[in-house]
Amino acid sequence: MKVLKSEEKKTSFILDANGAIVQNVENFYRFCAERKLMGVKCRSCGSVTSPPRPFCPKCLATVLEWTELKGQGELLTFTVIHFPPSQFQALAPYPVGIVKMYEGPHLPGIIKNVKSEDLKIGMRLQVDFESAIPKEWPRWPRYFFKSAV
Repeated sequence: MKVLKSEEKKTSFILDANGAIVQNVENFYRFCAERKLMGVKCRSCGSVTSPPRPFCPKCLATVLEWTELKGQGELLTFTVIHFPPSQFQALAPYPVGIVKMYEGPHLPGIIKNVKSEDLKIGMRLQVDFESAIPKEWPRWPRYFFKSAV
């Protein structure tokens, strides 16, 4: 596999034999480092999946292409974590939710800058990105959700 450096932030992407960016979770987080929320769109049925998988979960086709998501959606469900793993102790208690992105995928993530008591099913949220890669696990660029209002 080859590695491609992005011109914007010098992020290295894993490439396939044809020079295309491989549609995998590792490259998904490399796009997050560039403040881009990406998914893959099925060329057969048009379904969008994020994070990417090697096949379309709707029709099982394997011909997929990267697509940038707008980063907005609606909260489907959430919970508040009171007893987190040690790496996230400083955040507790913190909400984690699943957001249905307007393009279709359901994306899990931490919800920041919204009080737990203000969270409502159906509320509009948008993606934002951490500015630095954390030193502790997991060591990848992180996205999170915040209020879209």
